[in-house]
Amino acid sequence: MNTSNLDPELVGQLARVCIDLTGMALLVFGLYYRRYRDKQLVTAAALFNLFIFSVLTVLSKVEFGIAAGFGLFAILAMFTLRSEPLAKNEIAYFFGSVAIAVICSVKGTSLPFVAAITTLVVFGTWVIDHPRVLRSVDGIRITLDRIEQHALCEPEAMRAQLSQRLGVDVMSYEITALDYINDMARINVFYRKNPTRGSRWTR
Repeated sequence: MNTSNLDPELVGQLARVCIDLTGMALLVFGLYYRRYRDKQLVTAAALFNLFIFSVLTVLSKVEFGIAAGFGLFAILAMFTLRSEPLAKNEIAYFFGSVAIAVICSVKGTSLPFVAAITTLVVFGTWVIDHPRVLRSVDGIRITLDRIEQHALCEPEAMRAQLSQRLGVDVMSYEITALDYINDMARINVFYRKNPTRGSRWTR
């Protein structure tokens, strides 16, 4: 096959596709899924990456400003995220996947520059969200079968009760939903995996 006949623009576009897919796979599958095992968000982030990359690639072929492209990207992202509340780390990974698609699809930048920025996104995420960086803190979502009276007015008492029920040292908690009809509460709990004996929450 004579490579001299290949369209340089096509070769460059294929290279951008490879950079995008590699960066997205490392971020979403290599980092997020291995650490959090959330199949639904992984699927959504991966597909959204492909959708955004495809849309912006097509728009780059017509008279469509970059600012308008980013506006479209923001509107689509907000529409998708309105379906249900996401945790902060989920939002970060989701937008990281989208950011890689935007970085790789926008024309006017060289391939080495695109590869370098994509590497920065993936490597920065790996370092910042590494278990050893915040190894003493973890999080979990729980649903309580009844709403405690002090859940909102006495956070110290609520933390102590959560620590006793879960057997860990609860550092903080976040109430995401209160259902007074069914008497249920959904809570994000942040805790230490190996609480020391005699912790002030479990005394």
